[in-house]
Amino acid sequence: MNTYFLKSVGAVFAAALLSSSAFAATPVSVPSGAYSVETSHTQIGFSVLHFGFTYYSGQFSGVTGTLQLDATHPDASHLNVTIPVSSVSTTSTVLTDELKNSEWFDVAKYPEATFVSTQVRQTAADEALVTGNLTLHGVTHPEVLHVHFVGAGVNPMDKAYTVGFQAQATIHRSDFGVKKYVPYVGDDVALTIAGAFEKTAAK
Repeated sequence: MNTYFLKSVGAVFAAALLSSSAFAATPVSVPSGAYSVETSHTQIGFSVLHFGFTYYSGQFSGVTGTLQLDATHPDASHLNVTIPVSSVSTTSTVLTDELKNSEWFDVAKYPEATFVSTQVRQTAADEALVTGNLTLHGVTHPEVLHVHFVGAGVNPMDKAYTVGFQAQATIHRSDFGVKKYVPYVGDDVALTIAGAFEKTAAK
């Protein structure tokens, strides 16, 4: 492909990004209101210590849900998301299939996990602790997300106003009855969440 053409396309795309004055530098400049999960760019990664040798990772996708955002009073915000557990994937097809069976997530019986916030506490200009109830494998347990505001603005591709966050949490899988191979495969599961939300049109 013509190098000049590639550079031109790149320049146009970069200009579109830079010219979007809607990108928000701080959370307080984000419009309050209702948002919905932008599923295709929202991912939940997990990592667990494997026999004390390595950290093995995988992810969940297909997340749906809503965010009621109050930028002025973050503690009034509310998050409600649903994760299809059958979306679990790893680099091993054998392990991926095993994780779906009755000894692990048992996706036939528990096809979804949910997280519903109960408290949002802002700890810095772009940081917050989001406490909520995580329901997984038929068990509900309180968990805390350490959330970082990444950015917001009009997506130049689909023209939707989008806000993005990165979150971290560590949960104990045994709290949810997923105990196979503990302690040889770690009980602590580190979660890394990339969350994208699109502004919902006012009715």
